Amino acid sequence: MTSVRLNDEVEAPLETLSKKLDRSKSYLINEAVREYIARQAVEDERWQDTQEALAAAERGEMVSEDAVHAWLDSWGTDTVLDSPEAPSHSSGK
Repeated sequence: MTSVRLNDEVEAPLETLSKKLDRSKSYLINEAVREYIARQAVEDERWQDTQEALAAAERGEMVSEDAVHAWLDSWGTDTVLDSPEAPSHSSGK
């Protein structure tokens, strides 16, 4: 069990919402914390993806501008292209 002290600016609207939704304040707090944790997990995943993308860029693994434009230009046509992929570079230097 965890106890939390809420500021007045949080407590009053929470009380109102609790009555409006016919849910306990504890339920609403748990839902809010659950959603916050899920959002943080998404942010952590995005940060990891960003780090991996930066590392790939440093290795020269990038998609050309022309390939991206060709792909985008194919959207909405009868011949939509597969998304372009960056070439892999072996690290045999």
